[in-house]
Amino acid sequence: MVLLIKGKIPSEEKNPIARFFIRIYRPVIRFALRYPAALLIGCSVLILATILPVQRILLGKTFLPFVQIGSEFMPPLNEGDLLYMPSTLPGVSPQKAKELLQETDRIIASFPEVESVLGKIGRAETATDPAPLSMLETMVILKPKSEWRKGLSMRDLIREMDDATKLPGLTNLWTMPIKNRTDMLATGIKTPVGIKVAGPDLRTLERIGEQIELALRSVEGTRSAYAERVMGGSFLDIDINRKEASRYGLTTGDVQDIISTAIGGQIVTRTVEGLERYGVNVRYPRDLRDDPSSLRNVLVPISGGASVPLGQLASLSLVDGPPMIKSENARPNAWIYVDIEDGVDLGSYVERAKEAVLVNVKLPPGYSLKWSGQFEYMERANRRLAVLIPITLVIIFFLLFVHFKNVTQAVILLATLPFAVIGAVWLMVFMDFNMSIAVGVGLIAVSGLAAETGVVMQLYLNEAIHRYQNEGRLKTRSALIRALEEGAVQRVRPILMTVFTTIIGLLPIMIGTGPGSEVMKRLATPMVGGLITSTVLSLVLIPSIYAIVYGARLKRTSSGIQT
Repeated sequence: MVLLIKGKIPSEEKNPIARFFIRIYRPVIRFALRYPAALLIGCSVLILATILPVQRILLGKTFLPFVQIGSEFMPPLNEGDLLYMPSTLPGVSPQKAKELLQETDRIIASFPEVESVLGKIGRAETATDPAPLSMLETMVILKPKSEWRKGLSMRDLIREMDDATKLPGLTNLWTMPIKNRTDMLATGIKTPVGIKVAGPDLRTLERIGEQIELALRSVEGTRSAYAERVMGGSFLDIDINRKEASRYGLTTGDVQDIISTAIGGQIVTRTVEGLERYGVNVRYPRDLRDDPSSLRNVLVPISGGASVPLGQLASLSLVDGPPMIKSENARPNAWIYVDIEDGVDLGSYVERAKEAVLVNVKLPPGYSLKWSGQFEYMERANRRLAVLIPITLVIIFFLLFVHFKNVTQAVILLATLPFAVIGAVWLMVFMDFNMSIAVGVGLIAVSGLAAETGVVMQLYLNEAIHRYQNEGRLKTRSALIRALEEGAVQRVRPILMTVFTTIIGLLPIMIGTGPGSEVMKRLATPMVGGLITSTVLSLVLIPSIYAIVYGARLKRTSSGIQT
């Protein structure tokens, strides 16, 4: 700074930029100090008007028709690639699942914006990825945005791909790769909204899930809804007749050993192929174990060298059962995955979905319903913000009290902080942003910045008032107005410098388009909007409140002297 700034720094009276702003500001502050009560009423009306776009967030419903700011956990982050995760009904054969995967991959790869696709079906050998055959995954690697069709956005591309891959029996889901993995690890829900139904009976859980799926498909903003069929698996049930087995001198364990060895197979040795080792599994050939009638002819050896068909010792039947049992808190669960349309805010959608489920689905006794996914994150974060924001205001008040050593002045400055919300809310309406964690952090930050500019204003208002008191000139209201005008005008340049440097520093974030810009824009928007309104109002509102408070004190002092 010493090297860049040369010569003598001009005073405010000689600085052309400062003179310009002072020339504009002086008539404004004179009007505000002449009619402080009217200005305070006008600012209160602005606060009330700012409630219009946030009625649903603050009051839970819309009383006056107006554009509403929605709510979400975090804005959708464009990672540059896509993850396509359709689901089909359980019980699908491996061959049919393979055909579906290949067909959807061919359709997606035909889009000119797609660089390559990589599909996966089934589960990996890890406990963190218990994916059944009914869940397909395709990683879609996209070309650089410069090679896309002109005017095509990510939202439009997803909509076109979704329409092209709508196949019978498939429920589509489009998400981002990293986001999906973090969601799956945190809550197990791969969609923005998930519903977990808990209860003792799996068949009842499946029926409730189907009812919820049907109810949610008609809710405005639903892209897809899919309830897991917890009873969609087919199993071969072998019921051993203990009495018949004992007639041949066999125990239940003897029969089960033959079933597990002949049908399931048994590793009898290992083969070494270079550095690789493989287990050698011995079992009956496929034509002797591919249907129940063949399995009934499996021979079970008995004493004396004879053998008995398995059908004489046990009954074999195909039964329906759960392909996978999910549980939370030691209770079986059925999960419903709900994907919502782009542009639909999470909070409003869940409110509509809750109403639809409440009307159309009746839960039997002993069953519960929990909303999960990103909505669970949002609810948890809202509870934390409900604690953090009051704590922030208390800390600001404490710091102001330590600085001013006066409760009245700390309260005056704290009372002006809500006016920072005015610009934040209306700029969010203009930018079509929803309330999210990023926005909440921005509101907390702008509260500190608004307090900073207010402290600068109050510091020089106090200095002007004390100077007039020491000189014995603070005896009439007109003298108070002159002192306040003098102190306010002197602080125009430092306040505007503070605000302009902050806003200029945030503008690159406001207009950025790179990865992560979706979050940073939500963080910077309330700060820019709040700084603008808080600065404008601080320049006129704080002096006006001083005029009211110190005018009343001056009046009481004059009355006491006259008495």
